[in-house]
Amino acid sequence: MAKVELKQPIVEEISANIKDAASVVVVDYCGLTVDQDTALRKQLRENNVTYKVYKNTMMRFAVKDTEFEPLTEVLAGPSAIAISKEDATAPARIIAEFAKKAPKLEIKAGVVEGDFYDAKAMEEISSIPPRDVLIGRLLGSLQSPITNILRVMNQIAEKGGGEAAAAAAPAAEAEAPAEEAAA
Repeated sequence: MAKVELKQPIVEEISANIKDAASVVVVDYCGLTVDQDTALRKQLRENNVTYKVYKNTMMRFAVKDTEFEPLTEVLAGPSAIAISKEDATAPARIIAEFAKKAPKLEIKAGVVEGDFYDAKAMEEISSIPPRDVLIGRLLGSLQSPITNILRVMNQIAEKGGGEAAAAAAPAAEAEAPAEEAAA
């Protein structure tokens, strides 16, 4: 078998993994111990992130003519890729958090939802909470004003304000015809 025929399945595997990906992050993993690498892979797997080490040339072929092509400029030295199809910030967030315990782990760059980001920008992206947390915060902020209005209305009803307002309404209606007759 020719070398090209042996490499083609690997390129196709990478292409299949990055197809429809929300984000792809390139990582320098050099210097990690086996235990650290195993722990990192476990965390990524638990969050539905694919993490693999491929040869840089294979990754270059796979990302060619895709939205991930800008990553070729950082494909030098030991490189691994973390791919997420669901949560665009998950790979960066997990790797950045893990790098606090394993400083040799470095994010080289990434593509998040079609946009290329260098290492510094990926650090910023890693601080974005997961999607479900953001949705929860949004729903909480939308629910808060409604809850406050209902609380105030309940307090008015408990103090008898509802009865006073109901009694004032017929009195106002009785005054209105008298004013119209005088006019």
